[in-house]
Amino acid sequence: MTIAVLCAVRRDKQSMNIKRTAGLLAWLIFAVIAYSTLSPLDLRPRMGTFVHVERFGAFGLMGLLFAIGYSRRIVLVLCLVFATAVGFELLQMVLADRHARIEDLVVKLLGGACGVASGSILIRYRSRLMQLLGQINQNSKYQG
Repeated sequence: MTIAVLCAVRRDKQSMNIKRTAGLLAWLIFAVIAYSTLSPLDLRPRMGTFVHVERFGAFGLMGLLFAIGYSRRIVLVLCLVFATAVGFELLQMVLADRHARIEDLVVKLLGGACGVASGSILIRYRSRLMQLLGQINQNSKYQG
């Protein structure tokens, strides 16, 4: 095999590893969000910031990871993230110590949409991004 073919195969394997890892982490974040949303209020993990920042960040990260992990199915990913936000918010209506609010749902939907959009942009322009990072690395004076 030629060197170009070997490099292409290596790049494809790295891409697959990144996608698998992102998909796995996305499902892990999904489980953490499910636990945080549906657990009793006393057991809910907190970061110490505003609650809306936590919600936006959690759904943004989940959307980003799903978009990277399932990059060929962006519309399905967006539907999954939106359905997760709506579903978890509706499930809070069943729980005695939790409550569903439209404002919470809007923050979750915006976070998920921003995450999916960011992931989609990263996937679409990853070759240009890698070139840019390679140029930055070549121009750095770091010797370590």
